[in-house]
Amino acid sequence: MQIILLDKVVNLGNLGDIVKVKDGYARNFLIPSGRARRATEAAKAEFEARRAELEKQAAEKLAAAQALGDKLNGQTIKLTQKAGVDGRLFGSVTNHDIADELKKQGFDVHKSQIRLPNGPIKVVGDNTVHVALHTDVDSEITVAVYGETA
Repeated sequence: MQIILLDKVVNLGNLGDIVKVKDGYARNFLIPSGRARRATEAAKAEFEARRAELEKQAAEKLAAAQALGDKLNGQTIKLTQKAGVDGRLFGSVTNHDIADELKKQGFDVHKSQIRLPNGPIKVVGDNTVHVALHTDVDSEITVAVYGETA
């Protein structure tokens, strides 16, 4: 299926690109999420008429993400979990826990934006975590996990 991208999509293209993707990917993800439209002649003409407006919106989103990324870069958040004497946690610290702590500190971050490179954190100590605020903006934060003995 041929679609027009209404937003930048990783590994696919930029705003305004006309690309061919599998039907299911377009119908089930790109079109319902508002990232694309079918590439019909009417849709192409409407897109060209709205191109400047869409580019302005995309630039505003990028600027907001960069501003938040600058504030977030280098931040350290502290979490306490129950742990054994050897430093292993009874459970784990997930992206949901990190997102909740960031929201408490005043950062508007969704759990799907947090990237844990080695999966959930299962040991006490400092860990580097990436926060993908936009396709072009990636911030690094440090998560300090402290053990609480039972």
